[in-house]
Amino acid sequence: MARYMPITGIDCNIPSLLIDTEAPVDVLHDTAAYRIRSVTQLLETLSIGEGIGRDALLLQDFARVLAIPLRDGCDLMDVIGRRLQAQV
Repeated sequence: MARYMPITGIDCNIPSLLIDTEAPVDVLHDTAAYRIRSVTQLLETLSIGEGIGRDALLLQDFARVLAIPLRDGCDLMDVIGRRLQAQV
C-alpha cells in the first residue's frame, strides 16, 4: 500500500487530498468516525425536519454534500482494514 492514498471522491490526474496510510490507526479511526458521525447527525436532523422532504432539489443537494464526508470515512476505514489484515 502506498504511503499516501488519494481519497476516492476526486477524479483528477493530480490528487490534492490524500490519506497518510502510515498514520497511527487511532488517528485514522478518529478521523473516519468524525466524518461518519457528522453525516449521521445531519441525516437525523433532516429526518425530523418539517417541510424539507417536499423539496426534491434541496434533498438532492444535501445528498451530494453528505456523500463527501461519508466517502472519506469509508476510505479511512478501508485503510484501517488493510492495516489490520497486514498484522494477521
